[in-house]
Amino acid sequence: MIRKFLRKVFNRKESASESITKLRIIPNKQHGIHNHQIPPCALKITTNLQQAGFSAYIVGGAIRDLLLGLTPKDFDVATNATPEEVHRIFRRSRIIGRRFRLVHVLCGAEIVEVSTFRGPSAENDNGTTSVQLTDQHGRLLRDNVFGNQEEDAIRRDFTVNALFYDPAKEEILDYLNGFEDIGAKKLCMIGDPIQRYREDPVRMLRAVRLAAKLGMQIDTETAKPIGDLAPLLQNVPPSRLFDEM
Repeated sequence: MIRKFLRKVFNRKESASESITKLRIIPNKQHGIHNHQIPPCALKITTNLQQAGFSAYIVGGAIRDLLLGLTPKDFDVATNATPEEVHRIFRRSRIIGRRFRLVHVLCGAEIVEVSTFRGPSAENDNGTTSVQLTDQHGRLLRDNVFGNQEEDAIRRDFTVNALFYDPAKEEILDYLNGFEDIGAKKLCMIGDPIQRYREDPVRMLRAVRLAAKLGMQIDTETAKPIGDLAPLLQNVPPSRLFDEM
């Protein structure tokens, strides 16, 4: 199923799809992130999930910002535990969302968002999506198909946001050369930009915002469709646009 998904999303031949991801493990001496930079609540969550037999990592913008020498606003956790399993482990937690089901874990006044690894959508025999729900413009209305870590990396928006930090080993797992893109100050969409923008038009706004905030150059192929697809933002709920900004 993952090979079929890769052919669809990245519009490449089967032989090329096999080289899209290549796991690179980056040791602490190379990336320089230390656990004292991670809030105790996020560390507790990853530790408890791992002790319960699950995989758990600090992910996304927090790792990106730490590598850039910035102070992250939020520290999110990704795991192979389902929302129900996460909720059972943490008494002070709640499952939220319909489009993306997540768990908010509370530590005092602090809230850490825990997501389950996302996977490719299931398809019917005729090739149509049977689990994901989209509108007439291709925007995802619901996406709760769970997968493994590599599939989760592919489903993220930009390569710089697809890094996984394991506090237990102080290692970064990189499937899509996001570590190198951070060093090059390059913002690159994962997959076909046109399809990814149609799935979630807010990604266009995010690309511009992150480039300005982080001093990054938007990759040419990533930037090219924005002008033509910008009207799709009119179909996004104002609350999501507000949250993005």
